[in-house]
Amino acid sequence: MGLLHPVRRRRALPLERPGLPPPFAAQGDDPFLRGLIEHQALFEGLASLQADVEHAGRTLADCLRAGGKLLFCGNGGSAADSQHLAAEFTGRFQADRRPLAALALTTDSSVLTCIGNDYDFGEVFARQVAGVGRAPDALVGISTSGMSANVVRAMETARGLGIATVGLLGRGGGRLAPLCDVPIVVPSQATARIQEAHIFIGHALCALVEQRLRAAGLLG
Repeated sequence: MGLLHPVRRRRALPLERPGLPPPFAAQGDDPFLRGLIEHQALFEGLASLQADVEHAGRTLADCLRAGGKLLFCGNGGSAADSQHLAAEFTGRFQADRRPLAALALTTDSSVLTCIGNDYDFGEVFARQVAGVGRAPDALVGISTSGMSANVVRAMETARGLGIATVGLLGRGGGRLAPLCDVPIVVPSQATARIQEAHIFIGHALCALVEQRLRAAGLLG
């Protein structure tokens, strides 16, 4: 009895073609394949950031060990990443454990619109840092360009309060890199690829923090 739906052979991706040397050249105008190739090329180079990521993981873990909290901020997709990563800490990342103190400064529409309207949009994160931030807290600023004015102001405010600063950045780090105790600069100019790397690095930070706190017997 014949199959109702004959099995089709899967079309080989350009990445699978024998003899195609890295870095793989995008074929045609297929956005999916082009993005996949760009993503793979970038991620193969992220090992160069290992020391910075480990440094950031230690910084965030030390903050939590000392009774501090993690603050996150960013704009647009980076605002979403801020909320995503704060949730990984307050909820859980992989294994069950006690909640960790983390807060995204991007979620309260009343606070954001009040500060933006009464002061300036450039102050929407800085005033929150000044209001709720205290050493030994840590601020994680996320910006694909490294130039986001309101994240710059938040970092400046954090440094003035003795709050540790970590940056998830791109495009050379921009104005934010020198304001960060630990700048993690994704080596790309493409916003979408930088965002993909940021969430990967953010997950690595979650794992590193959990590893260090668990080793210290602090996860319950």
